[in-house]
Amino acid sequence: MKHPVLIVQETPRQAGVIRLLELSNAYAASLYPSESNHMVPLHELEEANVSFFVARFGEAILGCAALVATGEGSGEIKRMFVDEGARGLKLGMHLLEALEEKALQRDISVIRLETGIYQPEAIGLYRKAGYREIPPFGNYLADPLSLFMEQQLVN
Repeated sequence: MKHPVLIVQETPRQAGVIRLLELSNAYAASLYPSESNHMVPLHELEEANVSFFVARFGEAILGCAALVATGEGSGEIKRMFVDEGARGLKLGMHLLEALEEKALQRDISVIRLETGIYQPEAIGLYRKAGYREIPPFGNYLADPLSLFMEQQLVN
């Protein structure tokens, strides 16, 4: 019997998530110099202002994403990653939808993100979901290898 893929809010400190975060780190390091990687470490994903989601197929964790509430009605997507073997299953879109739903529950009306220019699949996902390019935000500096995007949420 097949198990459906579920998107569930969970703790990031578990073996399947740590494996994905390590894969994500290695992938980013293969594309960008360290100064252009803006990875949030595991302990920051456990803070109260973070909602962390995993995509599960049975016991297997296939993807993850975090929504960091940054104050004044805004949030940032961090650590979105889908296992290479699970790509094409639309898990990124399902994770994004879960983050947006959680944002509305937390009175977050705008979600921002930073991604790299050498990740066309991620950029395509965000554009398809209505995210638009913006200048650097928060503590980010302009970087020719970074793309900054945001989405205004409507209840």
